[in-house]
This record gives sequence, structure tokens and C-alpha cells, in this order.
Amino acid sequence: MNAAINELAGRRVLLVEDEALVSLLLQDSLEEFGCQLVGEASRFDDALEKARSMSFDVAILDVNLDGRQTIPIAETLAARGSPFVFATGYATPQLPESVKAAPVLQKPFLQKDLERALLAALRQRC
Repeated sequence: MNAAINELAGRRVLLVEDEALVSLLLQDSLEEFGCQLVGEASRFDDALEKARSMSFDVAILDVNLDGRQTIPIAETLAARGSPFVFATGYATPQLPESVKAAPVLQKPFLQKDLERALLAALRQRC
């Protein structure tokens, strides 16, 4: 895990999550990895605006924000060339081809699962 943490250290992360406890868990894990949380959103419109305008290295994107699918946000990230990880507590979602390659983090997750998903997203970008 040390090599992975070194690879994640200093990475700027946008977190899109509507469940407060899950968000806190993700924040704690990101901090342990040495990542910098540069933005958070729990509502669709706010998340879409941040996905369009913010500068970050990788995003964590909940598939369902308060009952609304976040595929348009994912497509915005993909169009910008911004790597991201889908997070979901449901069965693996049916994703359009434009965002199908993104890693999927199943909730509940272990810290090592988050680490693997973030690294996979970052490596896809290269």
C-alpha cells in the first residue's frame, strides 16, 4: 500500500456524494492517502458546475445523487479528459459506452478498494 499511497499523495480530488456518512468515510480515506479534497458536491447542479469548472486530478462520482442519475456529469468529466471513479451502493449500473471504462467502487467498500479504483482511474488517463 505504501507505493500506492505515494502515487496518490498530493492528488486533487473532487468528491460528489450525497450521503454524509459515506462522504466522511471517503474524506478520511483520501486524507490517509495524502490526497487533497478540492471540492465537494451533494446536489446534481452543483456537481455538474464543479465538474465543468474546477481543476482536479480525479473525481469520485456517486452514480445516484438524491434519486438522480449522474451520467451527464460523468460524460462532462469524460469530455474534459478528467479521470473519475463511479461509486454505487446498487448493482453495477448499466453505463453508456462513453463512460463505461470508468472504475466502479461498490459501497460499502474497503479502503484498499477505494485505493485500487482511484489508481485505475488515474492510470487510464495516461
